Amino acid sequence: MAVSFDTQALFVLGDLRANLVKLFQSQRFIYLAEQTAEGIYIAEIDTESALIVDDKQGLELKVGDHFRASVVASREGGKMDIKFRDVKMSVYGLGDYAPVASADGKGIALKEMGSVVLIFAANEALQGGLTKTLKAVVGKVAKWTKGELRFKASDI
Repeated sequence: MAVSFDTQALFVLGDLRANLVKLFQSQRFIYLAEQTAEGIYIAEIDTESALIVDDKQGLELKVGDHFRASVVASREGGKMDIKFRDVKMSVYGLGDYAPVASADGKGIALKEMGSVVLIFAANEALQGGLTKTLKAVVGKVAKWTKGELRFKASDI
């Protein structure tokens, strides 16, 4: 089977990549969290010390050695591969992500199978209650019931 780009997938995923670039450029502190039914893993990126490379032509975003998102052709018409440390996931379209916001900042939640990755641009560094804050943001679009993930995807 051939690997190709579908025009709609290219636009949707290109917009998602552009929104990720805006998040990384909007605030100094970015929090990446991977949540599953079992727990949560959190990392902080200080964008003042991490080089942000926005390759518009190649549809790729790199943030230091911490994070990479790139739109690539696939059998399904297109996907975005996201890597952050040991976390690797693929996003295929509108049903796999949702914008989220709280009083502490804004972000994008991405779903793959039973896990959700949150990329959250905080208005200021989150000190106490980091886990509670990020879980509450993820909870706006994702719920685990008996280990099963229910995700409220973007309508945009």
